[in-house]
Amino acid sequence: MINRRQLVVLLTALLIGLVVWGGAWGATPVLADRPALQATPVPPTVTGTPSGPMAVVLQGSEPQINVRSGPLTTYDLVGVLLAGQKVPAKGRSPGGNWILIEYPGVQGGQAWVWSLYVRIEPLDAVLPIVEPPPTPSPAVTNTIDPTLAAKFIVTLEPTRLPTYTAPPPLNIPTFTADTGSVVGNIPMGFIIAGLAVLGLLLGVLSFAQSR
Repeated sequence: MINRRQLVVLLTALLIGLVVWGGAWGATPVLADRPALQATPVPPTVTGTPSGPMAVVLQGSEPQINVRSGPLTTYDLVGVLLAGQKVPAKGRSPGGNWILIEYPGVQGGQAWVWSLYVRIEPLDAVLPIVEPPPTPSPAVTNTIDPTLAAKFIVTLEPTRLPTYTAPPPLNIPTFTADTGSVVGNIPMGFIIAGLAVLGLLLGVLSFAQSR
């Protein structure tokens, strides 16, 4: 028969066993071969103002200007710049008509703008001369189908012109000098006047003799 003292010892041992078993059940096991997680450091972002010459887009009638891949209008259009926008200037074309600017997002990170649309700051900045990239060649060469073109070619039959007949020669009348009014070298008028005077004199003489 269990006495009172043995009963107390038995209950105490049972209570201690329950406490130990409950603690072991609620504890989270820790794996020895699993490395502890560490926070990844985030590098600080450094921001600053670009140094060197800047190209400032002039305020004009257009709200934006074109940005091209080369210093000619035949190069591809790669973007635009707004009026008043500032970008770093990296160089200029051999003729000075185009400015090479820093333009992220395109191949090489650089592009070209027309020099009359921007102002370089500071004004005394000297930009190096940069050789332009190769001129882009057209991707597709237009060709004409000779069979299709032949359908629109109209061949005209030659028309024979009538035979040219020369007109008859013109009969141009000729005039001869009138020599009937001149006797020798004396005009006919003088001869008539002389005969009239002579007749008048004869008449006067004949009238005088009759008296």
